[in-house]
Amino acid sequence: MRQIIQSRQALLPAAAIVLTVIVVACVTINVYFPEAAAERAADRFIQDVIGPEVPTGESASHTPQVRRGLASIVAGLLISPAHAQAADIDVETPQINAIKQRMAERHRQHLASWYEAGAIGFDNDGLVEIRDRSAVGLSERRELEQVVSAENADRRAVYREIALANQQPEWEDRIRQTFAERWIANARPGWYYQDDSGNWQRK
Repeated sequence: MRQIIQSRQALLPAAAIVLTVIVVACVTINVYFPEAAAERAADRFIQDVIGPEVPTGESASHTPQVRRGLASIVAGLLISPAHAQAADIDVETPQINAIKQRMAERHRQHLASWYEAGAIGFDNDGLVEIRDRSAVGLSERRELEQVVSAENADRRAVYREIALANQQPEWEDRIRQTFAERWIANARPGWYYQDDSGNWQRK
């Protein structure tokens, strides 16, 4: 009898560990990254910055880059479609809106014409990169560097703020990755972007 009791007592810690693992796994599954909702939110934000025009000949749900992580695939299998469709991403906080306004003004004043000239393009990490300084006059080149630096600072800040606004700071890298794809998807024909290998391509 004593041996049976001791055996049961020995099993209790193991059972507690298994239960803990199950609970943690459930929490991890529930706090998933809503990829489709993030794409929609990124499109809304980007269209507010550069305008709502959709590139011709390209589906808005596809980009030149396809970077789908294993975690997204697993989450899609484990979470019901109804739950996934109900998810949304908040991109309307005062902090985010203030950054968006700065970016829209910067786009109108400087970036749009530089995209058209091929001086700058979208890199594959959600930022803007100077592609060809010779595409602008000598007097503009210092301003080009300053404006691109300010734009990239705001982009990094907005990816962080979106993750924080949704109370998921660990989503920052996924938000940035999603925006990297959606900037390219929303780019105008003739603008430049980097492919996954870092090579410049023209839409």
